[in-house]
Amino acid sequence: MFWRVVIFFGYQVLGAVAGWLLSYQADNHVAALWGCLLGAAIWFMLDSTRAAKTLRCLRAKEFCLDQSNNGVWGELLESAQRLFRSKDKARAKAERRLQDFLSALQASPNGVVLLDKHHGVEWCNQTAAMHFGLDLGRDLQQAIGNLVRDPVFAAYLAARDFGHEVLLPGRDNTPSRPVRLSVQIHPYGGGRLLLLSRDVTALEQAEAMRRDFVANVSHEIRTPLTVLAGFVETLQTLDLSNAERDDYLALMAQQAARMQSLVKDLLTLSRLEGSPAPTMDTWLSIRDIMRALEQDAGALSKLMAADALAQCLHFDCLFDGELAGVASELHSAMSNLVSNAVRYTPPGGQIDVVMRVLADGQLSFEVRDTGPGIAIEHLPRLTERFYRVDRSRSRETGGTGLGLAIVKHVAQRHGASLSIDSKLGQGSSFSLLFPAMRVRAKR
Repeated sequence: MFWRVVIFFGYQVLGAVAGWLLSYQADNHVAALWGCLLGAAIWFMLDSTRAAKTLRCLRAKEFCLDQSNNGVWGELLESAQRLFRSKDKARAKAERRLQDFLSALQASPNGVVLLDKHHGVEWCNQTAAMHFGLDLGRDLQQAIGNLVRDPVFAAYLAARDFGHEVLLPGRDNTPSRPVRLSVQIHPYGGGRLLLLSRDVTALEQAEAMRRDFVANVSHEIRTPLTVLAGFVETLQTLDLSNAERDDYLALMAQQAARMQSLVKDLLTLSRLEGSPAPTMDTWLSIRDIMRALEQDAGALSKLMAADALAQCLHFDCLFDGELAGVASELHSAMSNLVSNAVRYTPPGGQIDVVMRVLADGQLSFEVRDTGPGIAIEHLPRLTERFYRVDRSRSRETGGTGLGLAIVKHVAQRHGASLSIDSKLGQGSSFSLLFPAMRVRAKR
């Protein structure tokens, strides 16, 4: 600023001197005054030109290097340049932070939708787009009430009582494959709304399974307990003969054994779910496994047949090798399949148990029977806990309803797959297919 004043008066002095020299009169003060005015006018025009050029650069945000040392206007331009660069850096940093924030929301497993004060969609992540079928290119600024046409959600949005969540059917919801969404809205600045959604299908299914499990266990235990309590009361209150007392005690022992079997299967399932997967350290003889299964099946068949025609049992081991796994688990799974076949095949029926290696090196364990068979609608649910095709028939055969659930868990732990093929009135076939990495020739 000091130099700007000096330059201004310098122009006036030069103008005065020039005016005085041009007048050829040393005492002509009027000429000197006109010279001062002319110098001031020239300075003003030059300064105005620099100011105009500086203003153009500021408006265009283009900084001319030749003005960087041009007096106060150059300093002003440099100061403006530093300010603009600082603001540009701050803006770029804010944009990066915004993109990082949106990327984090995009990676969220929950759906996120940003709504304006009129409930128009401002942004949503891919999860929310999948939940509600949204497309930002198409649905931007569209009212969420027009996009999510569910009466429960419409009432929730209209009531503006967002202190709780609501459950809605998902976009891909079908009767055979239900999809449930939990949706809650949170108001934030300026009347905007944050809509969060999450898929709770698995949680609801787990809760339903838990309720069913508790109900089934309670039912399965209550029945034999009721029978035992009745027999105990009878023994305590009635004068029975020795034969009657023996009959009642035998029935009580049968019900107690049923409860023991149920508890044993429950403990087996709990152990399978809570223990680590089996390693490849222990190798079991396949022939030994088949020999033990054949002995158990023969004893059970004789017990079931009593005076009736015995079943025809055929065990065939076509591979003399070894299988890696836990002996108790594998015996439990295979024994369940064989004992089911024995229990459900009528007297005189045929049961075939075959162990063989396939061309790709996998080990196949198959149990075929000529029992009553199973209707196709029951096949997908056979491995559910306590699921029974015929409850009365299951109780007659002494089943707990947990056998196939145990088979499924053992198969999964050993990398095997369980397949079931059955037709009503034509018998059933249950197969376990073990991966080739768990099979080797006998050493």
